[in-house]
Amino acid sequence: MRFTTGNKANKALGCALIAALSSTAGIAHADGKLTYFTWSGYELPEFSQSYLAAHPDSVDISVFGDDDDAFTKVKAGFHPDLAHPCYDKIARWNKEGLLQPIDTSRIKNWDKIFPTFRNLPDIKAGDGKVWMVPWDWGNTSVLYRTDLVKNPEQSWNLLWDQQYAGRMATIDAVHDTPLVAAIMAGVNPFDMSDSDLEKVAAKLREQRPLMSTYTTDMTSVEQSLASGELVAAMTWNASAVALKKQGVPVEFMKPKEGMLTWTCGYVMLKDAKNVDLAYDFINSRLEADSGKHLIEDYGYGSSTSTAFAAVPKETLESLELPSNPDEMLKTTIFTGPMKQNDELAKMFEKVKAGG
Repeated sequence: MRFTTGNKANKALGCALIAALSSTAGIAHADGKLTYFTWSGYELPEFSQSYLAAHPDSVDISVFGDDDDAFTKVKAGFHPDLAHPCYDKIARWNKEGLLQPIDTSRIKNWDKIFPTFRNLPDIKAGDGKVWMVPWDWGNTSVLYRTDLVKNPEQSWNLLWDQQYAGRMATIDAVHDTPLVAAIMAGVNPFDMSDSDLEKVAAKLREQRPLMSTYTTDMTSVEQSLASGELVAAMTWNASAVALKKQGVPVEFMKPKEGMLTWTCGYVMLKDAKNVDLAYDFINSRLEADSGKHLIEDYGYGSSTSTAFAAVPKETLESLELPSNPDEMLKTTIFTGPMKQNDELAKMFEKVKAGG
């Protein structure tokens, strides 16, 4: 899942941040209250209606900025019942012994999840069990002002265009900007040699002086695009949806090299104290109405076919979102595990610092 924005998310954000501060400070949660660790914007009650009807005031929510932030906090001792990382990080969480298997026989709509996501290799945890229940999927691409960037080449190379120096932004996450740099450097981003890493570093160094900022704060990025301070930025679907609703002339690029496609979902922490509530929560999130809100409000795909069936065809067409992820994956690059994730992360930090 990715950082999202919009009026609803902003209204809920204050409460979520308070929860985050208390949680990550080590303050204990009351027994009988589910603790949920997620991206900002996904704490909204629209996504959990049946859970909240059955268990009023029975969830404490904390938010994180990106997957690496979430992993660091959990590894350091923050222990929610459920967390919401993306697929490419699951092996990393597992390697540290942070997760417990989820029994798919207790997931009511498991068979409604698209096979593409149900069968991802790194979520398999033995017969009838998984490490992650996929919930959402979407794309990463270049969002640009069509009135300020005239007829650009449909390529990630826009984020290396010197004529827009200081008026572009990119995502501060290893599975986004460095991954695209690898693609543009002509190397396999998911399995790199030492020489490949050097090529990626060179590409990132070439980009660094052109960027206004590296960030996961999509609210600020959207505001800067709306004002014209930025002319282009790497974003997720939700930013395109939000700005188009505001009447800002933007386009979510379909790069010839391929957009990135990702999926995220729910993991249960090894020491979860509220397991039954966790299953109830996951089940509520997989209901059609929940996925319908995800699609219509943010422009992201739901993992379930039933959610897509609840959305009008014209809405899906306006969002340029196919009702089957396999259609999208024919022309995009799926964000899976990167073997050199840690090395790439260290190198990215060095480059951002000017090294």
